Formats: sequence, C-alpha cells, structure tokens
Amino acid sequence: MLLKGVDCVTYSEIPRVDYAIIGGSSTFSLNFPQDLDFPDVMVIAEKLVFPTPYGESPPLKLFIVGGKKVLTVKMHGWRQGVSRGRASQQLFWVLQKAGVKKILAEGGVGAINHLLKPRDILIPSDYLDFSMRKDVSLGGEFLLSMRQPVCPILCNALFQAAEKNAPEGGRVFDRGIYAVTDGRHFESPAEVAMLGRLGADIVGQSMCPEVYLAREIGACYGRVDIVTNYAEGVNRDWEHSELADIFYQEAHRMGSILLEAMRHINTEEECGCAKLRYPTLLKE
Repeated sequence: MLLKGVDCVTYSEIPRVDYAIIGGSSTFSLNFPQDLDFPDVMVIAEKLVFPTPYGESPPLKLFIVGGKKVLTVKMHGWRQGVSRGRASQQLFWVLQKAGVKKILAEGGVGAINHLLKPRDILIPSDYLDFSMRKDVSLGGEFLLSMRQPVCPILCNALFQAAEKNAPEGGRVFDRGIYAVTDGRHFESPAEVAMLGRLGADIVGQSMCPEVYLAREIGACYGRVDIVTNYAEGVNRDWEHSELADIFYQEAHRMGSILLEAMRHINTEEECGCAKLRYPTLLKE
C-alpha cells in the first residue's frame, strides 16, 4: 500500500517534538487522527515534507493530543518510487532532528502461533529479522545493543490502551515475537513453518529497521499489531474478504489505542532504552 498523489509543501525548519506515531496498515484507511472522536486532538499542520540527506521525507502531520505535540506519518512513510529502507532513513532523520524521544508504531500481521486468531491484538516484545534492509542506518556512529528491543514503559501503555479499547471477548497479548520479512508478497508455507520453529508468533514487514533506527536516534520504541490473517499453512487459508473487513473495520480501534497510549506516556519516565547505544569502536 503506497501513498499516491499527495500535494505537499516542503519546509526547511523541522519542529521540535518529543513524540511520534508511525502509522501502518491497520490505520491506513483513516484520516488519522481527525477521524477519531478525541476531543483533545488538534491538528496543527499537514503534508509537511522536509529535505533530508536521503531525499525528501514522506509527508508528515503535526498534531496535539493530551497537550503533547506529535509527528505522525502514514504507512511507515512507504511510497512509490522510494525503497522502503530509504523511506525509513528519511523518516527517522526527521524524527532525530525534531528531537523525538518516544515512538509508537502499529501494523497488521499474520499469525504464526496456532493459538492466535484474526483480530487478536499483540504487543511485540522481541523480533527475528529476516529482512534484507539490515544496512539501513543514519551514519553508523553508534554500537547498538538490542537486549531490550522495545521500551517496557511504552509497551505497557499500549497494552493498557488495547485492553481498554478491545471489543467484548477480544484478546490482547502483552508479549510475542515478531518475524520481519520484506514483502510485498506474503510468505510461503515453508517460510512460515521455519519462522514458527524459530519461535516467531507473528510475521510482518515493518518492525525492522524501525526498531534499529529508533535505538540509533536514542528514542524509545513500542508497537501494537493486530492479527489480520493466518500466515500461510497455519490453521486455514486466509480469505481476502476477511482481511479487507479487518483492514477497514478495526482501524478506529487501532487508532484509538495509539492516542490513548500517547496520553499516558511522558519523556521523564526512566526505562533505560537511550542508554543501550554506545560509541562505535570502528572509528578511523
């Protein structure tokens, strides 16, 4: 899913912002955050594009929720004519210059764990990276430790918000391993079986390199994902109609989870994420 035909304005001055939300497939059908019934949300500016060393950034939106200024982007910044890795570099360069310290992200994923089912919501706690975008960085100035891949404080806020917004009988899981592949195709049954044997619960395409780039800029990263389908070879074949129904019908729920979690986080909470980057040992 790509952004097409967006009329944008290029700005040279990046606003100072502490928070960011990276939209994914589960809010793609929304005009986020305006479509949500949150009285304390105010959009300040839309279609903001900034020059970066990696090309023009994807269009961003600046809004306020709960008194916090937030930058947000649609569909991870992916768009036609730009590789996904390059789009991530553009986006995170802007977030770094803005001074962003807390990042929430979302997406739709396939269930590898046979106990999961469509519409389950999961807060990933770790990942397996099988993407081909591992060289994506913003300069390689740091040695990055991934012993705490996601921020426990952000993940707890997302879990609490997900439980509050879950439908009656809906299931929310506070941990799980996210396997990252490139797409844009779905994985083969053999690939899914391999990922399952390695311990993956879900499979998607966006957690990496975002989790690395967040660590590189010294920001906390947490994400919430909704199961949109069974991965190939798991339980039963997925149906396009069910995928589309979740895609459109659950978007408001996922957007509400992000805004609710954003209301309950702050930059003062000590989680240790920013301390998990060290000076590189490979200096000339």
